[in-house]
Order: sequence, then C-alpha cells, then structure tokens
Amino acid sequence: MTERDMQKAALRGEPSYVWRAGQQRRLDMIAQSAGKRIHGLVLENGCGVGMYVEKLTSLGCRVIGLEYDFERAVEAGINSSRIINAAGEFIPLPSSTFELILSHEVIEHVQDDRAAICEMVRVLKPGGRITLFCPNRGYPYETHGIFWNGKYYFGNKLFVNYLPRALRNKLAPHVRVYSTSDLQNLFDGLNVKFIERAVIFGAYDNIIARFGALGKFLRAILQFLEATPLKGLGLSHFWVVEKL
Repeated sequence: MTERDMQKAALRGEPSYVWRAGQQRRLDMIAQSAGKRIHGLVLENGCGVGMYVEKLTSLGCRVIGLEYDFERAVEAGINSSRIINAAGEFIPLPSSTFELILSHEVIEHVQDDRAAICEMVRVLKPGGRITLFCPNRGYPYETHGIFWNGKYYFGNKLFVNYLPRALRNKLAPHVRVYSTSDLQNLFDGLNVKFIERAVIFGAYDNIIARFGALGKFLRAILQFLEATPLKGLGLSHFWVVEKL
C-alpha cells in the first residue's frame, strides 16, 4: 500500500474489494431487514467501488450509489450507470425518494455525521428504512489504525477505543467510534422508529483463510456471543431505522 493509499484509507476507510462470507452475511441481514423494500428504489450512501451496489442489483433492486471519493465513484461506475459523486451530508436528490438506504461503515468517516443522518432521513420515503453499520466503541481493536507523532500506522490497534475519549480521538482523529448512546443521539428529534439495534461480530475471513477449521470455530463462538450480554464487545452496530 502506497503512502497515498494509506492516507485515503485513514480518511475514508477501505471499501470491500473482495466478496467473502462477511460481506454475504451482511447482505443477507440487509435483505432480511428490508423486506419488500428491497424491490424498491435503494440508495447506498457511501458505495465505495460498488460491490454492494452490484450485489443488491443482482437481488432485483434498483440501486443508486453515492460516493464522495471521485476515484472510487469512477470505479463503481464501471458496473453501474447510477453512481453519484457527492457527499452524504448534501445528497443531491429530492426528499422522500428511497424505500431503502444502506449506510455501510461510512458515517464514522464523514465530516458531519449528524448532517449525514438527517439527509438520509430526508430522502427516505415514509415507511422506508435505513440499514446502518458503524464501528462499536466496545470492540477491543481500533480497526482504522492510529496517528502517532504525526505518522499514520495502518491496521488493528488494541484497546485504543477503551481510552478516555479525548485521548482516543488524538490517536484516531480520522475516524469516529460509537457507543449505543452516541448513535442514539444522532437520531434525536428525527421522525423515526427503531426496528432493530444490534451489535455484531465480524466474519474473520482472513483468520479462516489462514487457520481453516480453527478460524471457523472462533467465528462461530464470537457470533454466538451476539445473543449474550457479551455482544457489547462486537465489531459493529447494526441498526434498522424506519421513517414514520
């Protein structure tokens, strides 16, 4: 990874480039929570290079992808004619347009996460749903790397998110992390109801690729914890929010 690529990864995260079990599991969760809305007009808000756009389209969705990074928007546009290069805080589309919006590990990177949430609610039809994934502060690792003495260090960093907020944000000023109350505050005052508020673990595809059956056993144990109080240690929040 070049220095430029590392800086982009720090500021905007890394989109999905390879489709594996983890992405498929999340796609299944999206489809299940969407119900009949999956066949309506869908927005992926922060579509990266367009992998979820492609997979959602294969399910019969009419999908528009919105991506802030121009290079990634161009790449996503190779396989879709419905890619918009714009910021999630200023979606250039009319109100009450979409039946389903996917925000997949994106709001932690935007300049104004509250504005991004308000915009998603604005362009959602009444009865439409947002499916939202974002980092959980309870996860033991900060997955977006840290800055130390002005230099960026890519990769998982243990216990960073457990530090006091001010110190944690000095090490990771490029990305937010959310407690349940943090996420709740983003929706305060908006005309929505919560269909699901869960915390999930990852699929650990890299570990499985390296350790095989042992990695699959680890994944099974961790995903089992999603149904226990230890779910608070999970990787990501998964919220389903419906506009009233």
